[in-house]
Order: sequence, then structure tokens, then C-alpha cells
Amino acid sequence: MRYSKDHKSETRARIVENAAIRLRELGSACIGVADLMKDSGLTHGGFYAHFKSREALIEEAFLHAMSSVGERWKKRADAAQAGEELAAIVNGYLTVRHRDDIGGGCMLPALSHEVARGSAKTRKAFVAKLEEAIAVVADAQSHSIDRAAQAQAAATIATMVGSLLLARAAGKGDLSSLILEAGRDAALANSAGARPARKRKPASGN
Repeated sequence: MRYSKDHKSETRARIVENAAIRLRELGSACIGVADLMKDSGLTHGGFYAHFKSREALIEEAFLHAMSSVGERWKKRADAAQAGEELAAIVNGYLTVRHRDDIGGGCMLPALSHEVARGSAKTRKAFVAKLEEAIAVVADAQSHSIDRAAQAQAAATIATMVGSLLLARAAGKGDLSSLILEAGRDAALANSAGARPARKRKPASGN
């Protein structure tokens, strides 16, 4: 049976998405082509119709996982009320639900250590996406993306990511909840002294 180009691209996207989930959950060493294709509803033999090698898939899955970080934060900030942009990002990030959803969650706590061992192309893409995420938080935090704002935003992100890592390591008990709460407080404390919130245009009603 011959398939359309759209069908092939959709199948490829499904494989990459499943690989990105496995990357966040288990790391690259635990990704097996046979199991991945089975999870995607495909046969092992069909893998090479989409990718040259397992390594090529892992690289693409890394890029896919990294692409969503800044996008998610920007959506939260854009939907927040004026002055609450940073709180929307932080409070949406340091949650019990995110703590427990490793496969569908942020790649920063799950995969940063893998990037350090990855290819130069992967590291370059990681840096580019991290810079985008820092810019999003800097804008939400102080409505600026100058160097001082970027440094402040980087500290906030480090607090968020580190808190999530520790909360996951602590399990699902009281200590884990305490770490999430303390992380939220510390990340939001980084906004002290930030510039006043921007005035937002009234909604158009459309």
C-alpha cells in the first residue's frame, strides 16, 4: 500500500514524540527501536523508512523535547493578568502534576545531563532554546531582556529546575511537597525589584 506524504510525516512525528517521552522518562540509553516502534503502532522494519539510524532519531527527539520549553512558558505568561506573568510560569511549573509527569514534562530537569554528552549539534540547539526560555522569563519577570534581566531570569530558571529535580528525587511525600512550595517562594522572590508591569491593551472582544 502506498501512503501519502502527509501520512508519512504524521507517522514520523508520532515516532519522534514517543521517543521524546521515552527520553525524558528513561534517558537515551534505554530507547530501543523495536519497543519504540511497537508503542507507535508500527513494525520494527518500518523504522528505516523514516530515520537513517537510531542516533538520528534520538537527536531529533532531543530537538523536539527542547522546542516546547519556552513555548509553554510564553503561553502561560501571555494568558496571565498584568503583573502576574512570572507567577503564572512558576506556579504552573512547580506542581505535583508536573513532578509526577516526567515523560510529558519539561526537558530541562530530565535531559540537561544528557545534552552535556550529546553531539555538538544537539548542544548548539539546546543553548539556542535555553536562551529563548531565558528571554521569556526575563520579559515576564522584569519586562526587559537586557543582560541584568537575563541573569535574573537564569537564576529563576535554575531555582525552578533544581526544585523540580529535588522534589522528584524526594518521592511523593511531605518533603517533596515542601520542596515544591519552597521552590515557588524562592523563584518568585527573584522578581523582587523587577520593573513595574506593562499596561496591557483592553481586549478587543473578538
